[in-house]
Amino acid sequence: MKLNIREITLFAMLGSLMYASKLAMEVLPNIHLVGVFIVSITVVYRAKALYPIYIFVLMQGVFAGFNMWWIPYLYIWTVLWAIVMLLPKKMHPTVAMIVYMLVCGIHGFLYGLLYMPAQAVMFSLTFEKAVAWWVAGIPFDITHGIGNLVFGVLILPLIKAMRLARKYTR
Repeated sequence: MKLNIREITLFAMLGSLMYASKLAMEVLPNIHLVGVFIVSITVVYRAKALYPIYIFVLMQGVFAGFNMWWIPYLYIWTVLWAIVMLLPKKMHPTVAMIVYMLVCGIHGFLYGLLYMPAQAVMFSLTFEKAVAWWVAGIPFDITHGIGNLVFGVLILPLIKAMRLARKYTR
């Protein structure tokens, strides 16, 4: 995937925007726009969406510290990207809105479950302890999933804005 200067600049800005939006919303626990941005960017830029996603992941590590909590970030956001990549490219707008909101919400609800394998390996947890760790975090996953579902209404407007911007910046 060869990138031109516009794409390099755009993807750097989108990754930074994801990071800034997460920082700005830290007053609300487990509620942020990262999933909304990942779904939107993936619909518009497909495989190239991995660039802004990993710029975001890298920025998380640089500014919050590369520690054990960061390791699952290397795959958790890619799971959301991969699911969106598997969705049909053309859907009726009403269907697309519902599907994108649900995918984003479900990713939030399953965040702890997706995080659990890394947690289990890093801390040598037995299966029972890993499940207990995941269950203890379910209230946070519920908050995360509801936040993703609610903010999912922004996905289609973001897709439209990105496509419009893409059309006029070629």
